[in-house]
Amino acid sequence: MVDDHALDRKLLTAYLQDGYTVETASDGVEAWEKLLSDPLRFDVVLLDRTMPRMTGLALLARMKDDERLRMLPVILQTALTQREQILEGIRAGAYYYLTKPYDVDMLRSVVRTAVDDYRGYRELHEQVRKGVEGLRLMRHAVFTFQTVEQARDLGALLANACPNSAATVVGVTELLVNAVEHGNLGITYDEKSRLKTMANWTAEVRRRLALPENNSKRAEVAFERLDGRIEIRIRDEGAGFDWKRYLQVDPLRAFDTHGRGIAMANRLSFHHLEYRGCGNEVVGTIEL
Repeated sequence: MVDDHALDRKLLTAYLQDGYTVETASDGVEAWEKLLSDPLRFDVVLLDRTMPRMTGLALLARMKDDERLRMLPVILQTALTQREQILEGIRAGAYYYLTKPYDVDMLRSVVRTAVDDYRGYRELHEQVRKGVEGLRLMRHAVFTFQTVEQARDLGALLANACPNSAATVVGVTELLVNAVEHGNLGITYDEKSRLKTMANWTAEVRRRLALPENNSKRAEVAFERLDGRIEIRIRDEGAGFDWKRYLQVDPLRAFDTHGRGIAMANRLSFHHLEYRGCGNEVVGTIEL
């Protein structure tokens, strides 16, 4: 937790001490020293935007330039809510936002989401680390899948066939999971927001998978290694969606606890991301 106001550090520590070990820093310089001393120690950074010596955005830029800290989630806390200021933070790599004064329930919800997202990334990264080097020789493959668990396994597998596995696994897994949840199961953005607030998201996904109208649906992913590029094509049996809204993080959704997956895939994992037709097919391109 990085904030130059002692009262804010005290309040945030009190709000989060039930369930989290909280370490604080009074400015970006102190935070940078702590992050560098043990990059794998932390699960999330709550970062004030305006501070002396080193601003929050300056610290964020340093983190994004460091391979060990690039994926560590940052929650940018600020009293500034204008669209351009939020966009500036998003462009710098802050995918989670909180405004002052704090809503305690929202604070805990956003922190929990960021921690869970990072835990999922680290699990995927561990799968990639254990992957088979021979997959880099794969030129063409097609897989079908039905569940979120299968989507995650395939994400790790396909990432191992790509040159930058650690970056690729994030985006390709997000797209594969979306094909199940939002594609074949037809769960809308608003429905996911409500279900995540009620903490029964996983149970609802499993319930819908078992419904007669869904239990035969499959999504497909095709991997193709071509001259100078890799293409990963994902297609589901859903009705599609308005994908244009999600290629970048919308400032209007910056405070939501989900909805960043496609933007992260577009920014971190692929050189080019193209949705086709109604949105139930997407092709990600990685340049070699």
